[in-house]
Amino acid sequence: QVQLVQSGGGLVQPGGHLTLTCASSGFALDDYAVGWFRQAPGKEREGVSCLSENNDNTVYAHSVKGRFTISRGTVKNTVFLRMNDLRPEDTAVYFCATHISDYLCSQLSNDVGSWSQGTQVTVSS
Repeated sequence: QVQLVQSGGGLVQPGGHLTLTCASSGFALDDYAVGWFRQAPGKEREGVSCLSENNDNTVYAHSVKGRFTISRGTVKNTVFLRMNDLRPEDTAVYFCATHISDYLCSQLSNDVGSWSQGTQVTVSS
């Protein structure tokens, strides 16, 4: 079965950190540009970060730049999103996705190939 499987997330206090993991099943995630997205209640889904297929370009939304880091894992077909200095406004359901091109990745476009199931991240004291 071809799918993206996401893990991580949960409840964290402001200033804390979390790492989200995205892994593929049935296909090689390493062959794709990979993006992270989030959707807060009542808001549209927005691109957070993206990593190009060849790992030579990373893109971050202005709101998370300097706090979030996207990377591929040493284990094949995994991608991480390390989130530091979390703020209440980071609260959302987070998704990973495969991009069909590095260009769409660089634009943090919602035009993606496959979505993960999503996981809740809540930043609250």
